[in-house]
Amino acid sequence: MAIRCPAVAIARQILDGFDDYREEFRKITNLGRERFEKAQWQEIQDASAARIQLYKIRVNLAREALLSEYGEDVLLNIECWPQIKKSYIGQIDLRLDDELSETWFNSIFNSLFSHDLITDDCMFVHSTRSALSEHDAPMQIRTYRPHGDLAAALRQISEDYRFAVPYADQERDLQRLEKQLRANLPDWVCKDPELCIELYSSRLYRNKGAYLVGRIFTQDEQWPLVIPVLNREGQGVRMDAAIIDEAEVSIIFSFTRSYFMVRVAYPAEFISFLQRILPRKHISELYTSIGFYKQGKTEFYRALIEHLETTDDKFIMAPGVRGMVMTVFTLPGFNTVFKIIKDRFSPSKTVDRATVIDRYRMVKYVDRVGRLADTQEFADLRFPISKFEPECLEELLDVAPATVEVHGDEVLIRHCWTERRMTPLNIYLETANEQQIHEALEDYGLAIKQLAAANIFPGDMLLKNFGVTRHGRVVFYDYDEISYLTEVNFRKIPEPRFPEDEMSAEPWYSVGPHDVFPEEFPRFLFTDIKLRKLFKEMHGDLFTAAYWQGLQDAIREGTVIDVFPYKRKGIE
Repeated sequence: MAIRCPAVAIARQILDGFDDYREEFRKITNLGRERFEKAQWQEIQDASAARIQLYKIRVNLAREALLSEYGEDVLLNIECWPQIKKSYIGQIDLRLDDELSETWFNSIFNSLFSHDLITDDCMFVHSTRSALSEHDAPMQIRTYRPHGDLAAALRQISEDYRFAVPYADQERDLQRLEKQLRANLPDWVCKDPELCIELYSSRLYRNKGAYLVGRIFTQDEQWPLVIPVLNREGQGVRMDAAIIDEAEVSIIFSFTRSYFMVRVAYPAEFISFLQRILPRKHISELYTSIGFYKQGKTEFYRALIEHLETTDDKFIMAPGVRGMVMTVFTLPGFNTVFKIIKDRFSPSKTVDRATVIDRYRMVKYVDRVGRLADTQEFADLRFPISKFEPECLEELLDVAPATVEVHGDEVLIRHCWTERRMTPLNIYLETANEQQIHEALEDYGLAIKQLAAANIFPGDMLLKNFGVTRHGRVVFYDYDEISYLTEVNFRKIPEPRFPEDEMSAEPWYSVGPHDVFPEEFPRFLFTDIKLRKLFKEMHGDLFTAAYWQGLQDAIREGTVIDVFPYKRKGIE
């Protein structure tokens, strides 16, 4: 007997679940301004974590509601789903967030079925949405035309984007912004009568900052424009800088940072605007940067599939020292690494598989301060066996046979993480010149310090666990020993009791499971004496227990330490 499939009603209920999610997402996001104005820094971090958790919670609730209403006989009948999808397409046709609603549909489908059943007939492997048409003047954009009077345009911007908290010194801010723009733009630009400034109407909020985002352009050229705004707690707000360098703006939207809170009625429109000012950023990163990480994951997967289908690129093992916990492979022409947990760890590692997974997931919920690579978690990925170099597949099957399987002409990867590919710091230093070495070591120390300021202790701080981005920033990416700073017991090595103590192979003092001795860092981190000496000159405080203990005390007292996502040299 054929099972009746109420496709229209099921599609409607799936969409209702999506609307519930979007409403909760908006509620959390829309409080961004209030949190900023009230300097509720801890609440900002809590809200960020809650918003990330929201998607999974709402998918589970929607799934259970569907099962309760229609039962497994209907919902697990795969033949129903092409009809449900067809009805769903009609229901989302006029929405302004239709690409997000497609991804939601996929999430519901995947929560009910094995990934073996992924087809474009039953879900949105490829989007049905037409590309966003170009707008001369998008609805959410504010436009300013200086007509030779840059100061007046900046003043109008400062008035239009006022907060409930007054400016600490509006005149000084305006002078600073104008000075920076005139110093960094060609002289003729500021005099061009056709000069135009566009800013997105909504402010973007993240951590302790608010951001105005847009562009400066003439008929022939354009520059991105980001104006960070700070709340100086009791002193008023401050328009801190005018950033027009594309590399610096790209870093602000980096995959190493927490997600922005921004009111977006029409997500595709905003993403199109960001693409205009950051053309080197992939659409997946841009969606992720404003909190739609599931959409970012969808766009990443589509880009990966397209790359595999349209190139001869094959998976290889990633360059660098082989890990003791994770095995890492990559596609040379695709800027991503794929990380798989090994079946067996090195004896020196005390963690288990569940702990490693928890630590990788933890990274999403913490303030990454530009020093932790964002990750995407995937289950049951299938690739043609022809897309693997034989040596790569052999190694994966050797170290992770519980996760990597071969089925006919397909390779099934049960579980993996993806991260942006970077040059391992140890490899980078091997070929770097003196200046590059100096800059990389300086940034390596800053990375450790900024993570610590965000209550993150990397654990294994070896150079091989840090990468260098295309902008030269040093980023930590190996999370199997990561922990909260406040969970670590930093100790000074006790003085030896007798001369024989120093000669002993075993320590003369007890060592607890969370004990860390910063005095030991130099010999563990640097085999090269020259590098060790140079780093000590730059960041010798990292080798003292007192430094770490001081940070712990500040964090326990509720201090949220400033870490800026842009250069503030020369900003008084």
